[in-house]
Amino acid sequence: MDRRMQKTRAGIFSAFNRLLSRKSYTKITIQEIIDEANIGRSTFYAHFETKDDLLKAMCQNLFDHIFSDDLQAEETHDFSLSKGQSNSLLTHILYHLKDDEKNLHGLLGSENSDLFWNYIRQQFSRFIKNYILNVRTEKSSHIPDELLNSHIAGSFIELVKWWMKNGMKESPEELEKYFEMLIFPII
Repeated sequence: MDRRMQKTRAGIFSAFNRLLSRKSYTKITIQEIIDEANIGRSTFYAHFETKDDLLKAMCQNLFDHIFSDDLQAEETHDFSLSKGQSNSLLTHILYHLKDDEKNLHGLLGSENSDLFWNYIRQQFSRFIKNYILNVRTEKSSHIPDELLNSHIAGSFIELVKWWMKNGMKESPEELEKYFEMLIFPII
């Protein structure tokens, strides 16, 4: 994708994020996205067929960064020197969820919230496979990898849901510690 297309796509994502911070996903129309991004209808459709496709692409874009193995210093956090430590990577994920709290509430307040949770579950399952299952103990060695991965991913999703429901008062570092206390006795 050339730079011009990348810039347009980023503008559409930004417009969509701004709209999500003001209203729920289901109440946002494609026309509102077009107006907010200051683009033409044909430009929108050159990038996305539907609003759901935009949502999927936005989630994929977000998760590709959040779950990246190559972390960069960012405005609210810096895990660039963590060298793949699972606790740092998990805290990085939580920082992004906290930083995107306004957008997430608009998204999660809609009937399409399952799309978000499915994406995060898929990405987090890859994270579990690469960073958590490799530290298994004798105690968990008899549990099939797929079952353990599903259990850990589900626990993470429920932890994040609890955190969001309670206003994200805890820091990402505190939440990461809670997750360790919940999961590491199992593995």
